[in-house]
Amino acid sequence: MAPDVGAFLGALAIVLTYTAYLAEVFRAGIESVHPSQVAAARSLGLTRAQTTRRVVLPQAVRNVTAPLANNLVSLQKDSGLISVLGAVDAIRAAQIATTGSYNFTPYVVAGLLFFLVSSR
Repeated sequence: MAPDVGAFLGALAIVLTYTAYLAEVFRAGIESVHPSQVAAARSLGLTRAQTTRRVVLPQAVRNVTAPLANNLVSLQKDSGLISVLGAVDAIRAAQIATTGSYNFTPYVVAGLLFFLVSSR
């Protein structure tokens, strides 16, 4: 299999996987809004669409911010798997930079970048 095809298939697998994860997180966030909130909005005369847009979604987005941050960190970690298939990420760029000079500072920089993104 050509490296470009492998990188494409790897990226496609990650996109499909994280799309399912994100859909589940948003579904759980929408269901976490208490039904009395919907009933109160409906009793005020809001339509179903207005209730969803003005009452349910703002509360759901607030409820899913932490899980979305977790998914972002996981996505950043999993994207390194594609580097084996040919995409250039920080570790691959560090490997390319150290090939001729045997200076391993790029690995330290890539590790620090990985730590900074993962620790947030």
